[in-house]
Amino acid sequence: MSEKHMDGVDGLKRSIDWKQGTAIALGVPLLILPSLGYLPLYVSAAAILIWALSTVQGFFQNTAYAEMATTFPKASGVPGFAQHIYADKYPGRHGKGKLIGGFTAWSYWFGWNPILAIFALLVGGYLHELFPALGAAFTEYQLSLGAGVVIFGGLFAVNWFGLKDGAILSYFLAALSLIPLVILTVAPFATGHVEMSNITGNWWPTDWAWDMHHILILFGVFGIAHWSACAWETAAMYGPEYKNPSKDAPKALFACGIICLLLYVLMQASVIGVLGVDGVIAESVSPLIPVAQAVFGQTGIMLTVVIVMLMAAMVLIIQTAYLGSSRAMHSMAVEGNLPSMFRRTNSHGTPYISLIVIAVFNLFLISMGNAAAVLAASAIGYTIAHGLSLFAYVVTKNNPAYADLKRPFLAPKGWKGVGLFFGLFNVPLSVIGVVYLNSLEIGWTSTIVAFGVLGIYVPIWFYTQHELRRHDKEAAAIRSSDHDLDDEAADLEKLSDPIR
Repeated sequence: MSEKHMDGVDGLKRSIDWKQGTAIALGVPLLILPSLGYLPLYVSAAAILIWALSTVQGFFQNTAYAEMATTFPKASGVPGFAQHIYADKYPGRHGKGKLIGGFTAWSYWFGWNPILAIFALLVGGYLHELFPALGAAFTEYQLSLGAGVVIFGGLFAVNWFGLKDGAILSYFLAALSLIPLVILTVAPFATGHVEMSNITGNWWPTDWAWDMHHILILFGVFGIAHWSACAWETAAMYGPEYKNPSKDAPKALFACGIICLLLYVLMQASVIGVLGVDGVIAESVSPLIPVAQAVFGQTGIMLTVVIVMLMAAMVLIIQTAYLGSSRAMHSMAVEGNLPSMFRRTNSHGTPYISLIVIAVFNLFLISMGNAAAVLAASAIGYTIAHGLSLFAYVVTKNNPAYADLKRPFLAPKGWKGVGLFFGLFNVPLSVIGVVYLNSLEIGWTSTIVAFGVLGIYVPIWFYTQHELRRHDKEAAAIRSSDHDLDDEAADLEKLSDPIR
């Protein structure tokens, strides 16, 4: 049976192609928005270079993931690969391989899941700043919470009817998101508002030194940038839902990567070129608003339209994160690493329990009131997930058990070393850097939240294993009972047949 006609996994349905997968993942360029003003705070205009290098890192990592996506076409992206590979590496129904794989998937889930809260907070901030009447009537927190309820509820309703309908919404939102992003990226260059001296004269902060303090900052900055610039690996999440995963997954991955490389570099250059490093830092939460004001004027219909379109586009990245993190939870439940209720899907193949839990959790995260603090916590989980996932890729290249597997897409020779290098770059170097950066900028709250959420997985996993053992015992008892009934029936049959 061809992959195109294979069934999905535990209720997931093969209903999309690479173009729809790309459309769903095209919200990823919006992930730069929370960090447009954050990176220049530490590295000035060198933030442009950081984005370029981080997106290139994404190409290296996602080449490995493209190979795994075609090797394991029924796995749900990064969390699915990791769970499968670690369980094989350390076999045992309730062993450490399952725990490591499950923890990798949980870390990935925590890397993507808070995006819902981050962009609800940004929408609240934009509404508060752009519409004075709303700003006078409501606080930013109230607007963010209201935006979260409306957006999460609306997306839940749309995604209830399956990924194909969600992809159709994503086509519309992708166009809506790329239009304002392209306008706000290209227009300042076209209208002459970009001053190249703002970039060339401010490559590094004046007090920058290559000592341990600044090297740790640099690792942290790469960790934060990695959270945004490498996130187009989400296109591999839909392996069980692509019609032809061996072709669709690599195409979707590399199409997203090219778009991200162009937009990330040019957008940061545009913002710094118009506002200067100091101007970007002064407007660190929403620097695109003063850029739009510089290009279109302080007031006017065009300014309002572009910013409203940008806010509408934020719904796409929330949709991307919502779908990706729900599939991660479903994958974990299928592998026996989360309670079985998370594997439930409705008749349309939607893991609706996961969608509900994710929405509620993010309404709680909005109460932190600071998108940067939520991002900082999320980046720790995301970086750990990618380090462990790349180590899993190395395992697939070393383990003889995988030698004969069909690999429709094969990374270039020597990619095992590339995977190992970036795995070690992520864990421990970037994780240590993000923790250090958090301590300097926003204290220890984000780090405590991050490791608290990651740590709570251990008791959840042990509960899940207890649930599985109980299920196994119940199934064994039923089989034994059926066997006894069969024996009794046979004895009765013998007694009723005098010839025997």
